[in-house]
Amino acid sequence: MAPPTTTALPMRRMTSAPGPAVNERDENARAVRSAYSFSHMALQPSSAAAGDAPDVSMSTDIGERSLARAYPHDDANVSGDSLRTEDSDTIDELELDIDPASLVTLPFEQEYAAQRRVEEICARYYETVVRPQALAAHAERQELVANNQMDPAVAALDDELFELGLDPDEARDTSMVAEYASEIFEYMSRCERESMANPNYMDFQDEIQWHMRATLIDWLMQVHMRYHMLPETLWIAVNIVDRFLSARIVSLAKLQLVGATAMFIASKYEEILAPSVEEFVFMTENGYSREEILKGERIVLSTLEFNVSTYCTPYLWVRRISKADDYDIQTRTLCKFLMEVTLLNHLFLRARPSLIAAIGMYLSKRMLGGVWDDAFVYYSRFTEEQLIPGANLVLEKLIEPGFEEQFVFKKYASKKFLKASIYSRNWALRNHSVIVAAHAASSLAAAAYS
Repeated sequence: MAPPTTTALPMRRMTSAPGPAVNERDENARAVRSAYSFSHMALQPSSAAAGDAPDVSMSTDIGERSLARAYPHDDANVSGDSLRTEDSDTIDELELDIDPASLVTLPFEQEYAAQRRVEEICARYYETVVRPQALAAHAERQELVANNQMDPAVAALDDELFELGLDPDEARDTSMVAEYASEIFEYMSRCERESMANPNYMDFQDEIQWHMRATLIDWLMQVHMRYHMLPETLWIAVNIVDRFLSARIVSLAKLQLVGATAMFIASKYEEILAPSVEEFVFMTENGYSREEILKGERIVLSTLEFNVSTYCTPYLWVRRISKADDYDIQTRTLCKFLMEVTLLNHLFLRARPSLIAAIGMYLSKRMLGGVWDDAFVYYSRFTEEQLIPGANLVLEKLIEPGFEEQFVFKKYASKKFLKASIYSRNWALRNHSVIVAAHAASSLAAAAYS
């Protein structure tokens, strides 16, 4: 593949000038995330808690700090003893999934109650929707068999598939591997916890800050779009960047090298025909040599212990959730845009890919006038109230001044993506007063809480 004839993609100049204070930005996000126009839930504010490397190694190992738990448990937010009954296994898993700062998830006790409601809703949906549909299909098959319009063996196989909890139409498509679907998603649930980055890794970085990460990702989006890579490649690349920065201290001069190397690794893993090393040199305007990128590849992979495949992108979860509305194209396109917006906000490092997928689907349904009904809860395993904190963070980003200049906005403003970014931003701006009211209400609640 020859390098394109167009100009290279220079990354916006990143300086060490401080951006907004991390604590201040977290406080602003915490104030907005608690309520929204489609929520009647009570506001529950909660409080959150190496130098330049001259060589190509890019970074300094942070040692044991990288091995510390990403989310230190805050016992003040959890009355765990009162909940630890026969559901101890569920609680243990829940403690790994929640955000102790309650920026993208509910506080522990509310999250626990929501999970119980998810179980109830799923059981009810199965008995009132899934099972009756399957029984009706069974009766229809029996009628076809009686009229010699269907092979009895095929009908018996479909009945057997239903007993296994499978959709016969999907099971006939061998590429869907429907018979392994439950095991696959169970495995993905375990993997997504293992492949999450430390959401506080910037605390031990000496030269880079969160706004520099956003600039890097904006550039990676341009590279990704220019070379027409698969959507999953971008997500894998960003995950590699965040996990590497969680384990190594990186100088500002080497930050773009980390991004280019991550995209190089992700494209080799995901793409059928990945861009060559020379093309990645071209992308950086010869800022790094071929040898630097190849050496960077070895350093990144060794730091991650060659563990790339455990990361499950939100797209995998969106495909399952989309069954709730029969794979509506408008909802999915809006969802893709909203999910990519979360890449620019470091607060979503606290969220699992399955939660990001559910937030994207939920907010797109709301923007299109839909509702988060039992079908979406059944396929996503999230209730509406669990998704509101993250949805508010996305809306906050959409109404941010200058958001139209972000590449993700320009990308999804095209007809190819149904002008999803324009529609989403206009919708968010029309509801801006609601967000401001939520901010004020949360501030009052925080004052009363303290």
